[in-house]
Amino acid sequence: MSKRDYYEVLGVAKTASESELKVAFRKLAMVHHPDRNPGDKEAEIKFKEVNEAYQCLSDGQKRAAYDRFGHAAFSQGGAGGPGFGNEFGDFMSDIFENFFGDGRGAPGGGRGRGGAPGRERGADLRYNLEISLEEAFAGKTETIRIPTSIACETCSGTGAKAGSKPRTCSTCGGYGRVRAAQGFFAIERTCPNCHGRGEVVDDPCPSCSGAGRVNRERTLSINVPAGVDDGLRIRLAGEGESGLRGGPSGDLYVFLSIKPHPFFQRDGADLFCRVPISMVTAALSGEITVPVIDGSQTQVRIPAGTQTAKQFRIKGKGMPVLRSREVGDLYIQVSVETPQNLTKRQRELLQEFDQSASDENHPESAGFFSKVRDFFVSGSTRA
Repeated sequence: MSKRDYYEVLGVAKTASESELKVAFRKLAMVHHPDRNPGDKEAEIKFKEVNEAYQCLSDGQKRAAYDRFGHAAFSQGGAGGPGFGNEFGDFMSDIFENFFGDGRGAPGGGRGRGGAPGRERGADLRYNLEISLEEAFAGKTETIRIPTSIACETCSGTGAKAGSKPRTCSTCGGYGRVRAAQGFFAIERTCPNCHGRGEVVDDPCPSCSGAGRVNRERTLSINVPAGVDDGLRIRLAGEGESGLRGGPSGDLYVFLSIKPHPFFQRDGADLFCRVPISMVTAALSGEITVPVIDGSQTQVRIPAGTQTAKQFRIKGKGMPVLRSREVGDLYIQVSVETPQNLTKRQRELLQEFDQSASDENHPESAGFFSKVRDFFVSGSTRA
């Protein structure tokens, strides 16, 4: 049975770039991988075919020979024969890490992506900071204390006792991972001797017990800009947990939450304040004094006949927009309060008003009940 064209196997054009080949191979390898298709012989055959095609086309010299002579270029040993170097094995290691991981939450074992053996990036940290709405309005500088791990000063982060130093792991040769061939592919896993570090500490530092870092409480100053909103995340690069054996530090993420305010509710850059007013003020007009988020006060004119839920906009008295010169508005929403605990005389006055009132004094209620009457009258007519 003749072999299929390698470009056809990968589903790419003959002009495909190296990155296009890699993307196509990764996609097909994921689909036909034996672990995803247990007991499927056809998937296993296709997986081998995809591997063989990529091994050939990912190598510049072999691809040139294949483009010129086709499969005949490898009739003495085939494209899957020896001499293909470590590039394919490294790429297959990436595929396996995508399937299984290495137990560290990041591919690449003790090295990390592009990292040196034994050096591990420190963990990211989270800190929850609660501030008031006034502090979110004006901005502030907050001092926080966080428990974290820092590089051990005694051993300078190496983990080895003074006068000694870590030695290269003899099992993995400092690579941090070991590889074993199984059938037609190789499996790479974390070195069991050094646990992916690439180094072994025979004489550990007494201050950190060989870890290369110690637990301490750090004090940091955080700049909270004006206009921050609830749920905003501030990233402080390199302020997280120190890395192991000289590895880079993680980051600190500060999550902001804003306390509920007794007067204001926030919607983006706008503020809303509900203000109760007396029935007399609503009916006859008047002025009310309302608070502003900056600590000042302002006057709002209430026109005669104001109804509950009427809003008054005060321009430029809301929250600042983060990293902008814009400012939101303040909206005053009035609520007409019905009088309670009336005296006898007050009741008499309200009854006198009610007896002398007309539909013009209560146009909304008069209009509503007029529609109700029409509704029932028309209903009875249809019946």
